[in-house]
Amino acid sequence: MKSTNFLKDGFGYKDLRALPPGSLKNLAAEVRELIVDVVGENGGHLGSPLGSVELCIALLRKFDPLEDRVVFDVGHQAYPYKILSDRGDRFRTLRTLGGVSGFPRCAESPCDHFDTGHSSTSISAGLGYAKARDLLKQNHHVVAVIGDAALINGLAFEALNHVKETKTRLIIVLNDNKHSISPRVGGFATMLARLSASTSYNKIKSAIKDCCRALPKGEALEKSLESIHGQIKALVKPQNIFDELDINYWGPFDGHNIEETEMIFELAKSYDRPVLLHFSTVKGKGLPEAEENPTKYHQMSPRAEREAAQRALVKTRTWSDAASGVMEQLAQADDRIVCLTAAMATGVKLENFKTRFPERFFDVGIAESHMLTLAAGMAAGGLRPWVFIYSTFLQRAMDQLTHDVALQNLPAVLMVDRAGLVGSDGETHQGLLDVSWARAIPNLEVYAPADEISLRQMMTYASERGGPTVVRYPRGSLPIRNNLFNGRESLGSVTIRDGEDWALIGHGVTVHILLEAHERAGALGLPTPAVVDLRRLKPLDTDFLDEILKNYPAVVVAEENYLNGGMGEALASRISEIGASTCLKRLGVPDRFIHHATIDQQREFCNLTAEDVLSCAGPLGLKACAHTA
Repeated sequence: MKSTNFLKDGFGYKDLRALPPGSLKNLAAEVRELIVDVVGENGGHLGSPLGSVELCIALLRKFDPLEDRVVFDVGHQAYPYKILSDRGDRFRTLRTLGGVSGFPRCAESPCDHFDTGHSSTSISAGLGYAKARDLLKQNHHVVAVIGDAALINGLAFEALNHVKETKTRLIIVLNDNKHSISPRVGGFATMLARLSASTSYNKIKSAIKDCCRALPKGEALEKSLESIHGQIKALVKPQNIFDELDINYWGPFDGHNIEETEMIFELAKSYDRPVLLHFSTVKGKGLPEAEENPTKYHQMSPRAEREAAQRALVKTRTWSDAASGVMEQLAQADDRIVCLTAAMATGVKLENFKTRFPERFFDVGIAESHMLTLAAGMAAGGLRPWVFIYSTFLQRAMDQLTHDVALQNLPAVLMVDRAGLVGSDGETHQGLLDVSWARAIPNLEVYAPADEISLRQMMTYASERGGPTVVRYPRGSLPIRNNLFNGRESLGSVTIRDGEDWALIGHGVTVHILLEAHERAGALGLPTPAVVDLRRLKPLDTDFLDEILKNYPAVVVAEENYLNGGMGEALASRISEIGASTCLKRLGVPDRFIHHATIDQQREFCNLTAEDVLSCAGPLGLKACAHTA
């Protein structure tokens, strides 16, 4: 793609409106070029924003991003909107510390009107904005932009079902980059949009209704006319769920035809009722490899990570790879095992499981709440369901985990991927809440492996357990250290390095941070600390931990979870219960949302480095040897 240099310093949506229509195709090519370049370097979502370029151009030419309220769903498709709404000169900082977020953020720009990251919120939020406008007697437009995958989520359906009752104006833009909801019917789609949005048409319709009400038996006449209108509409326009919900449906239209898209937006602005505009787009448009393989190019890791993986002598294996490999072995031995995921088969590495066991694999789409209750029903029916889900998306199904799975003590296993800090996806995607919540749920057992061997051991145990189990594991590659436990088979806490005077306690990825601190303590003249891996977070291995807390006068607990509700709190409570005099220092995630950055930068911010662990020695009363002063 050849740059046309539209996106020079200071280019924004006001400049966009001044461009002649004939130049917009070249602008679209330049926006795509910038997205490919920046995402290739920094990582991020690629397919969705490439497909939404023309849609965003038309949006910003027909709506005022400061006065009108444009609410994006998830935010994957919002990169072109960011570039063209006065952030083009900063877009190269995408997903880096202090730079442009990968998702819409109100604090980043007045053109972003709702923080997003999780799916299917746009229609609900847009409806809220519309009612606020009505009650405050304002007159701006509200546009909710949603993708076809997000539309199937229960939250989106709940919002659609409520639209009719609100009696408000709302423009819903459906960006369909995969499947058409209904086929285009020649020129009728455009004709119906023109007719429905026509000022004179709506005035005539309103006048007829007023006349009917004034006549004797006018109510019956009005109903008859409405019936005739409905029959005529049915002849020229296929029935669809939106019309049944009293949301006028227009489309589908070509979302890459800027002129047509602008015309439809202009018509929708004149319409006095809720309307859904259906646009067909191509995911990955403009990049042939992304068009041919939209799943692979949905999201890219940063260039540095890709190059490091290519330099490795052996292919890097991730935690997700390891978990899926164990899953296949367990499923081979037990035909009751089924796997469920919510539109994340690629992310959690279940593609091979799906190939090997197609009848035992269930992708429910973006419907996490349904997935948990579906798993509960399967377990109640005699199967052994395994739910593979990112920690951040488990937040959307905590009620179902509590009431439908745990309350009935059903043998469902939750493989909670991306637990802990996840890096540049930012606030909405950090996996920092699952420990705090899961600890409070009766019947639930919670495990956190620190290496592949313990992951396998925990999954094997979960496959045989009669109640619900959570196994949480982080994003990224497996640790270099393996077999930390020297063949010990305990599922509870275990001391993996001996020490004196103080002990370091962690779980999952923080165990490796504590091992680094253990190795460096001597060089600083500090007593060598013991290192303990909790392994089982609920129920606590109290007999073992009581001995640790009584025998070591000073303890540091480190975890990639919020301090509020975390394991540090659990151990502090235990110290109080047993009357130990242990001095405890807790390291973890503070009470705030964690911004996008690299995982190492996030750990530095949260004081979760080996240096931070060793710096606890002073406050704990430990002193370096005199000869190291």
